[in-house]
Amino acid sequence: MRIVGYAAVFDRVDRAGDVVRRGAFAEAGPVPLLMQHRGRAIGDVLSVAEDATGLRIEARVDDAAVARLVRCRALPGLSVGYRARVVQQGAWRAIRRADLVEVSLVAVPMQAAARVDDILDD
Repeated sequence: MRIVGYAAVFDRVDRAGDVVRRGAFAEAGPVPLLMQHRGRAIGDVLSVAEDATGLRIEARVDDAAVARLVRCRALPGLSVGYRARVVQQGAWRAIRRADLVEVSLVAVPMQAAARVDDILDD
C-alpha cells in the first residue's frame, strides 16, 4: 500500500514547542519509513517535497501488519525524525534548516496536523 500526507506542517507549534519553518527540509531526499521512530524500516518514502502547507510525502508501506494498522486508523499520524541545523530560539524553537533522517507512522503525532491524508492501493 501507499500513503500520502504531511509529515510536517509549517508554522504550527508542536507538542515539544518546536515550529518548523518553510525551507527547513528544502534539501530533503529519500529516507526510510519507520513505525513510531523505532526499529527496522517498514517501507520507503518515495517522494518528499515542501509545498505551501508543509512537508508532503508519499510512502510505500511494505509491512502487512503495519498496513492493517494504517487502514484501521490505529496509525493515523506522521512524524519527522531530523537533526536541526539552524534554529532560532524565541517563545518557541523555530527550525529553519534541518536534515531529514526518517519519517514515521505514529499513533499520536508530535504535530497534530501531521496526518496520513490518503491511502492508495498498489
